[in-house]
Amino acid sequence: MANNISVTILTKNSAAYLVECLTALKAFAEVVIVDTGSTDDTISIASGFKNVKLYEHPFIGFGPMKNIAVDKASNDWILSVDSDEVVAPELVHEILSLKLDVNIVYKMARDNYYHRRLIRGCGWDNDQVERLFNKHSIRYNDKQVHEGLAMNANLKTELLSARLKHYPYDNASQLLHKMQHYSTLWAADQRGRKTASPVKALLYGVLTFLKYYLLQNGWRYGYEGLLISVSNANGVFYKYIKLYEADREHRL
Repeated sequence: MANNISVTILTKNSAAYLVECLTALKAFAEVVIVDTGSTDDTISIASGFKNVKLYEHPFIGFGPMKNIAVDKASNDWILSVDSDEVVAPELVHEILSLKLDVNIVYKMARDNYYHRRLIRGCGWDNDQVERLFNKHSIRYNDKQVHEGLAMNANLKTELLSARLKHYPYDNASQLLHKMQHYSTLWAADQRGRKTASPVKALLYGVLTFLKYYLLQNGWRYGYEGLLISVSNANGVFYKYIKLYEADREHRL
């Protein structure tokens, strides 16, 4: 087992892929899970894995929550994994073979699936995420959504060869739920930083659909490509509408 790397995961109602996710991580001695209020089988599934340390905490935004998970890890090196991701055996082997450098943040290319179908369009291709790092060199920023590592000039990034599997959505309801949740968090995070209007919301929404459906080959993926492109456009439209409404209420 790898004893110098802690895996960190945030969960909430993550039962669908959690068995697959955690089974792939058995080579790591410590997996820290911070749950933010699951009502499905997430807790019981996580409790069944001997290398899992389970904590519960109210949700306070993705960036702050990921830092909480990092702080609970006993190792300096952190492998951050989402509960709907599966670290392929080739990637586990590559990670465990690394001569880890505190000045490097390791990136992974990610394959994204809709209902188990690999999608290489709609903005889902060329997806790279920074996931392996030393917690004394870097931390997550405080963004509520679309969080990331706060990189400084001294750190470099290195892309690993093996890929990460990502299963974000199985149906339209999940797309809608995440769009609703993320657009609300984005509007709260951007209030006072960006300006918004109904016209801007509509324009950005239309441009987003054209970008993902036409320019990024969503049309090649049938109804899945159309659904994802429309969902992306709706997400942009509603996040600007919610920001507009929040600003208008603040002025009244």
